[in-house]
Amino acid sequence: MPQVGAYGGGGDNVSRSEYKDKDKPTQIRYSNITAGKAVADAIRTSLGPRGMDKMIQAANGDVTITNDGATILKQMQVLHPAAKMLVELSKAQDIEAGDGTTSVVVLAGSFLDASANLLARGIHPTVISEAFQRAAVKSTEILESMVTPLDLSDRESLLKSASTSLNSKVVSQYSSILSPIAVDAVMKVIDPITAKNVDLKDIKIVKKLGGTVEDTELIEGLVFSSKTLSAGGPTKVEKAKVGLIQFCISPPKTDMDNQVIVSDYTQMDRVLREERAYILEIVKKIKKAGCNVLLIQKSILRDAVSDLALHFLAKMKILVVKDVEREDVEFVCKTLGCRPIASVDHFLPEYLGTAELVEEVQAGSGKIVKITGIANPGQTVTVLIRGSNKLVLEEADRSLHDALCVIRCLVKKRALIAGGGAPEIELSLKLMEYANTLTGIEQYCFRAFAEALEVIPFTLAENAGLNPIATVTELRTRHARGERTAGINVRKGAITNILEESVVQPILVTVSAINLAAETVRSILKIDDIVTCLNLSDLYVQDKINKAKNAIDEGS
Repeated sequence: MPQVGAYGGGGDNVSRSEYKDKDKPTQIRYSNITAGKAVADAIRTSLGPRGMDKMIQAANGDVTITNDGATILKQMQVLHPAAKMLVELSKAQDIEAGDGTTSVVVLAGSFLDASANLLARGIHPTVISEAFQRAAVKSTEILESMVTPLDLSDRESLLKSASTSLNSKVVSQYSSILSPIAVDAVMKVIDPITAKNVDLKDIKIVKKLGGTVEDTELIEGLVFSSKTLSAGGPTKVEKAKVGLIQFCISPPKTDMDNQVIVSDYTQMDRVLREERAYILEIVKKIKKAGCNVLLIQKSILRDAVSDLALHFLAKMKILVVKDVEREDVEFVCKTLGCRPIASVDHFLPEYLGTAELVEEVQAGSGKIVKITGIANPGQTVTVLIRGSNKLVLEEADRSLHDALCVIRCLVKKRALIAGGGAPEIELSLKLMEYANTLTGIEQYCFRAFAEALEVIPFTLAENAGLNPIATVTELRTRHARGERTAGINVRKGAITNILEESVVQPILVTVSAINLAAETVRSILKIDDIVTCLNLSDLYVQDKINKAKNAIDEGS
């Protein structure tokens, strides 16, 4: 019998080895799909106004309570590489639209499920991938035809969109307070006529423990969460001239460690005199420029301001706020119209900013510094968020960020669609109709994509305690009759015209969610192998182990 080499002969054997070769990519694909679906199932229960919250305990003992998809996934320790792709997907949706971070992962999980069924029928993954891409493009076209145009002067619609975003959050009972703040904050920093985007860096969110979320306020100016360093100086200044310095008002220090040995008290006295003269000279220059409010950037090398300097500044009636964070410097300068001053020689009157009032006010158990009445408002705003405990405060911050992102979406693309699962069901029906015009395998893939979209209304109904199958069936029937805005009203537990219930969302949130989810699923389908690479230290250890083994073998 002839010997069969590695590369030739023995037709039966070769075909068998080929078959085995194809088995591995299939297993890898199913493994990836299973991991992705597991992540989607983990946060599915958090979708919608009646969704459950997750309590996440970090390694250091910090507890977070939230139902924001991006936050949950960011804090989860996900190990599988394909599951990590869904975490990245949620982050991408958070950056692109800010809202819909749970929906996008739930959609991706549903698309993966649909892909698994198509793969089981023997359809090639590349064919599924291409069809899903075309289906996502078609979905965008259909959504574009369903929109209600919006004018940014229509404050009522903006408030409805922000409220819809907040309704699913822990702080939903405060949506009547947070929605107007989100809308006003965005409208103050843009020109509604020409704006095409919003830079959320112009809206600073300051969190202060104490009080309730109802005490949250929007301030046209600045808020510092630390109190003033009065040392007997003023805590309130009107007609303020504000200077922001990046140097220290404390005794100079050499670059290297040193010791000064003083042999008698006269030398000691001289050192102290020199120190007083040095600091007094700096303070006099600050006063000479007309500055009466001094902001000092945080220093990591030494004390930004010494007790002696504080004493001199208090004598000269200058209000001092220290520990301004490095990343806040740009925001402070933009708000006040000042320039950061890097050395005392450059402390000139033209570098100072102006404000009507700078005062220290009580906030909860601590104090904050407020700067109001700035010279050219409209550049930036500050939102001071209050909360009775750390968990509520953090969640209010995340919720407000989502509401701001929703308004930003409306500035980018001024169009609204209904919420409550209405667009997904409408898309599903329209894609099914379109699938009937196609032939062959593509029709199968489009149908699977259309069916997968129904996961959103299904989950909304399930989380609201309704019968999901009956609800989705009724919703489909209503949409087939032409009721394009029929959606699930979770408060009444029925299907109603969701536009009349003021449940609206920006089109950008849904379009982005469908496109990003389809993109991620395409990436997962195209993976047919996972290669693990050892780093150099692992290779070094492995080499040592191999050498030790060889030595033992030789010895024996």
